[in-house]
Amino acid sequence: MVGAVALANPAAGGASAPLPAASAPAWSPSHFARVDVAPTRTSIYIGTVSMTMPTLERRDGRYETTYVAKVFPYFFYNEQGTLTIDLAETELRRLAAGESVEFSGRARNTAGEARRIEGKATPTDARSGRIKVRVFVSPRVELIFNTTYRFPASPPAPAVVPPSPDPARPASAASPAPVARP
Repeated sequence: MVGAVALANPAAGGASAPLPAASAPAWSPSHFARVDVAPTRTSIYIGTVSMTMPTLERRDGRYETTYVAKVFPYFFYNEQGTLTIDLAETELRRLAAGESVEFSGRARNTAGEARRIEGKATPTDARSGRIKVRVFVSPRVELIFNTTYRFPASPPAPAVVPPSPDPARPASAASPAPVARP
């Protein structure tokens, strides 16, 4: 019997009754449609580079977002742009199973300069973990960021509003029951 456990029921004459087996929730690509990466920073010669990005959205086998990089104290090197990370569904399945995965991607700043990206994600549980990202700014300059990632829970289902007993008044406008006064 796959997916069930048979237990003897002595009250039923020893007959077996299947019970659902305890198992991990089924893997679904929708669980990995978005990923949050914590803001991060790295040291450079006499300064730091901090990187922030909003939630990455999955489209056509890759994650996409924008980014902002701030260089302190060299503010004239600050930049922003778009970033994509290629990660096949098979790699996502490995990540969900607790295995580390390597990835690659590209960034392009608003001036049109391309940046190669390589990295490794190491899960700490099914929905989050550590991530190491290498950004190749030039043939001689490589920035290494160590941070964390988290796949947010699926958004809650929309609330269902019961129909109003009076079709002329919406349910949200219904007045409370009258209070009896002595």
